[in-house]
Amino acid sequence: MKDTDIFIVHPRTSEQVLALKAFMQALKIKFEISKEETYNPEFVEKILESKKQIAEGKFTEVKADNLNSFIDSL
Repeated sequence: MKDTDIFIVHPRTSEQVLALKAFMQALKIKFEISKEETYNPEFVEKILESKKQIAEGKFTEVKADNLNSFIDSL
């Protein structure tokens, strides 16, 4: 096995985190835990859906001159 192999896991519960830590420690596998924050998955899904809608042409274009009247019409 190469020294550069990296495994990325996504535990969903604190119990899974504890189990993974115990497993790695028991096998004397070097590991690190990133505290990097991620976006809320629901937010990411909404953004991806919006990108899909734009690609499909399902959007309304509003010119800057008409922005106030567009907002008022909502």
